[in-house]
Amino acid sequence: MTAALIDPDRLWRRLMALAEIGATPAGGVDRQALSEGEIAALARIVAWAREAGLAPALDAAGNLFLTRPGRDPAAAPILLGSHIDTQPTGGRFDGAAGVLAALEAVASFDGLPPGDLAVVAWMNEEGSRFAPGMMGSEAFAGLRDLAAIRAVRDAGGISVGHALDRLHAAFPDLPRRPLGTPVAAYLELHIEQGPVLEAAGRVIGIVTGIQGKKTFRVRLEGREGHAGTLPMDRRRDAVAAFARLAGALHAEVGGLDPDVRFTIGRVAVAPNAPSVVPAEVTFSIDLRHPDNAVLEAAGRRIAALCAGHAAPCGVSLTPLVDAASNTFDPRLRALIARAAAAHGHPAMPVLSAAGHDARNLSRVCPSAMIFIPCRDGASHVETEWAEPAHVAAGAGVLAQVLHDLAAAPDLLATPEPR
Repeated sequence: MTAALIDPDRLWRRLMALAEIGATPAGGVDRQALSEGEIAALARIVAWAREAGLAPALDAAGNLFLTRPGRDPAAAPILLGSHIDTQPTGGRFDGAAGVLAALEAVASFDGLPPGDLAVVAWMNEEGSRFAPGMMGSEAFAGLRDLAAIRAVRDAGGISVGHALDRLHAAFPDLPRRPLGTPVAAYLELHIEQGPVLEAAGRVIGIVTGIQGKKTFRVRLEGREGHAGTLPMDRRRDAVAAFARLAGALHAEVGGLDPDVRFTIGRVAVAPNAPSVVPAEVTFSIDLRHPDNAVLEAAGRRIAALCAGHAAPCGVSLTPLVDAASNTFDPRLRALIARAAAAHGHPAMPVLSAAGHDARNLSRVCPSAMIFIPCRDGASHVETEWAEPAHVAAGAGVLAQVLHDLAAAPDLLATPEPR
C-alpha cells in the first residue's frame, strides 16, 4: 500500500526540525510571513526536496513549488500543500504539517505520474504580519491583484513588495514559475484547529467545506483633549464610542445564532496617553458563518450598528475580506473516505471553521482537505499539538489519495455529482 512508503519517523523529525526555526521559549513558533525565519525554513524545505529529486521554483507571489515531473509536461499538475508561516505565538503543526506531509507523499510516490506532482507552500496564509492573509493563494487563483498585495505594509512600514524582493534575492538560483497556471486538483492536509475529531474519537476528517468569512477595519474619529479640564458633555471620546459600539456588536451580531463567530481581535488607540481624551480608535472585526445568507445579513448589520453607535465620533468601515462559504469536491472527498477506510482510520465529515488556502484553490480546480485531530482543539497557540500517529495517518491517507488520483486521471474530467 502507498502508506507503507510514507516514512513516519522522517516526517516527524522534519516537523520538529522545522519548528526549531522561529522557536519560542514556550515551545511554539514565531515564523511570520516573509520574515528571515520563514526564508530560513523555506531553505530547509528546498534542501529536503532536492534530496528527494524534486525541482524547486518560486512564483512572483512568493509561493514555493517543489515538482516531481510526470510523463506529460503539458498536463495540468496535481498540487498538494499548505503554508509554513505562523502567528506570533503559533504552534508547530498549523500549516507546516500539510507542507511536510505533501513533501512526503510526493517524494515517496511509486512510479511515474501522468502529469507533474507539485508540493506548494503558500505565501502569507496567516495574515499576522501582512493583513489580510492567504495572499499567495489569492494571487495564484487570480482573486487579488499582485500589485495591490505588494503595496500592503506591516506594522513597521515594510511592504509586501519589499519583503517579496528579499525572498527572491535569497534564492537566486531558483527558477521563477508563472503565476496562476492550470491545476488538475488540489489537496491540503491540516490539523483541525477545533475539538470535533478528538471528541468523536476520529483520526481523519473529510472536510466538507469552509464556513464563510468577512473581515473589516473600523476607524472611530473623535477629538483629543485634556483629561482634567475638558467637560464630559463636550467630549468626542473615541474609546467611549468604541465601548458602546463593541457592546452592541457583540450583543446583536455575536448573539445572532449559535453558529456565528464574531471577534474584535485588534484595537489601537491614539494618542494612547493616560491623561489625554482618545481621538481615534481603530479596530478589527472577524465575522464567520457557514450560511452565506446569514453571513451577508450579519455584515449589513455591522454597517448599520457602526453608523448608529459612533456619534459624536465619526466612523469609517472598510471591508477587507469577503469570502463566501464553499463546498469541496465530492469526488475527492469520496477518495479520502475510501483511503481512510482502507488504512483502518476512523473518519467523519467535518466543516472547517477556520479559513485555509484550499478555499481559494476551490475557485480554480477540484479541491479537498484532510483534517487530523489537535489536542483540545487548540491552535494559534504555543501549546498546539498533534500526535505523531495522527500526523502519520493523515500523510498516509494523503499519499493514498494522490496515488488513486494519479491512477485514474479521468476521474476529475467528469462533472461533479450533484
